[in-house]
Amino acid sequence: MTAAVRVPVLAGSDAETVEAKAIAKRWGLPSEATDNDVFQLWLNDGILALHWLQSPQKMSPLVVDFHQGKAAYRAQNTQLKNEAIAKAVGVTGQFKPSVVDGTAGLGRDAFVLAGLGCDVQLIERHPVVAALLDNGLHRAQLEADFIGETCQRMHLIGTDNLYTGKGFTHEPDVVYLDPMYPKTGKQKAQVKKDMQMFQQLVGSDEDADSLLEPALNNAKFRVVVKRPNSAPFLAGREPNSQIKSKKHRFDVYIKRGFHESAN
Repeated sequence: MTAAVRVPVLAGSDAETVEAKAIAKRWGLPSEATDNDVFQLWLNDGILALHWLQSPQKMSPLVVDFHQGKAAYRAQNTQLKNEAIAKAVGVTGQFKPSVVDGTAGLGRDAFVLAGLGCDVQLIERHPVVAALLDNGLHRAQLEADFIGETCQRMHLIGTDNLYTGKGFTHEPDVVYLDPMYPKTGKQKAQVKKDMQMFQQLVGSDEDADSLLEPALNNAKFRVVVKRPNSAPFLAGREPNSQIKSKKHRFDVYIKRGFHESAN
């Protein structure tokens, strides 16, 4: 992962100063602004938002909101037979594997899996993204609707659990990985504004290859890696099988079948 950029957590009002400092402390972030800040996190009315102060074009702040946008529509209108991610992870009408999303990002793929009935533990290595995701999950879980119920199956457990092997609420059936992959040319031009901000903050996962081995160590049955169709195999390791979609493929590394004994 690209070296961390300094991002402070700031309160939009005096009433939220304590909460803003608590967020900063939890995720190891500063709580004071400087003139050199490129990004800042602001807490206003309970909503945490990332502001890109030096963006090349005016961009709205980045907020994790599971009730808005494409992710909300997709989760509420997902059909199991049409979801390549469901096939790769092994979701069926009768079986909902427990999943660890080791590269949770803004939580969008985890949200789809939770919408299909999976219990999903989320790990996000970048503390700023983790703070945004944590805030979005907390707000969504307060709502008594389908989105809130879906987010109740999502649990953000930390930043480095994949490497330490600790902090899991239970051993996952599947570990899911979607490391950032650098986009160039036409692909780069097509990236939406919110993801441009995300990629500018996080960069590419230059150490992505190091994720595969701990993922295999922690998964009970399989590891699923989402990759652009043109990308090489993670860590140069050929998967046991692949599920392909229009823009991406899911490389599946099988340790054993879901109903096979460990012995």
